[in-house]
Amino acid sequence: MPLLELKKVKKIYQQGKISVPALRGIDLTVEEGEFATIFGPSGSGKTTLLNMIGCLDTPTEGEIQLNRKRISELSKKDLAMTRRYNIGFIFQSYNLIPVLTAFENVEFAIRLIGNLSEKEIREKALKMLEEVGLKGKENRKPGELSGGEKQRVAIARALVKEPKIVLADEPTANLDSETAQDVIKNMVKMNEELGTTFIFSTHDPQIMEYARRFINLRDGLISSDKRGK
Repeated sequence: MPLLELKKVKKIYQQGKISVPALRGIDLTVEEGEFATIFGPSGSGKTTLLNMIGCLDTPTEGEIQLNRKRISELSKKDLAMTRRYNIGFIFQSYNLIPVLTAFENVEFAIRLIGNLSEKEIREKALKMLEEVGLKGKENRKPGELSGGEKQRVAIARALVKEPKIVLADEPTANLDSETAQDVIKNMVKMNEELGTTFIFSTHDPQIMEYARRFINLRDGLISSDKRGK
């Protein structure tokens, strides 16, 4: 049974009286443990597709099934629970909580899933921040961090709860090449050891090097879907 399945998914946005199609009929199946990239020119629908997969938006037409559940049949509460327990998000805009420190932003993600002691929560958050290169900056708030450092906090927050699937929109865009390489290797490790599924929207050749599936999106349609190594 696939982890994710999209059938004839369309998304049309209304701008006044004008209809703007972002997705024109997407058919896509993703198995558990895939390490895939979605790429294509600006405006091709990459971010919209990630939002659909992540239950942040709903299709105008078509059906999405995630982890054996039809998204259209879930209540708002069930959708929130699905996002909380099964999906890790890495946004270009970071979406950090500004009044919380880097440690607290990551810690908060662990608390949402519960079942860990205070000691375990602290150790897990600190370890993840160290792995993304933020040791010594745990107590800084987002306003005291550079763009690259904010991105690293966002990555740590997404990975720390060990979700079934991680959706990443240009996750290395604000990172230097050395940090990006370390972060990607950590993601590959999660993919290999935990079976975490990763779907990236990116053109970063460093990510492309490790990807095993390449989905090319153009004008809201999949123009090619190739598997690599």
